[in-house]
Amino acid sequence: MPTTNPYLFFNGNCREAMEFYKNCLGGELQIMTYADAPPADKGGCPDGALDMETMKDKVMHACIMGEKFGIMGSDNPSGKTVTGDNVTININADSVEQLESFFQKLSAGGKPVFPPHDAFWGNRFAMLTDKYGFHWMLNCPLKRS
Repeated sequence: MPTTNPYLFFNGNCREAMEFYKNCLGGELQIMTYADAPPADKGGCPDGALDMETMKDKVMHACIMGEKFGIMGSDNPSGKTVTGDNVTININADSVEQLESFFQKLSAGGKPVFPPHDAFWGNRFAMLTDKYGFHWMLNCPLKRS
């Protein structure tokens, strides 16, 4: 079955953000810098397309893959990314405890929008904006007796 992964663009702090997300959510993090990319004649960025001196240590592509999720991102070579307003990342937690842990970690330095609570549709639910300006929704089905 096809999967969907959010792809996040950053203004130079992709590595820091992706390491933060890995520490919060787990998974395996892989990072490729612009300097790691092959030269233009081997399929890399065309000569002159980027200021490689400025971008060489920036993230060309990063990926966190967990058992049931993936997040991808990179540093925007234009440096003109407006973060947060155009994407919300939803995580369906495996347990209420996991949801609470994700909320506590992801909201550190950010802003809680809706603290974890039992929502009318039968889930434990929370919303927050993290310290990088990205919006998150956390859901976990509640067991009904």
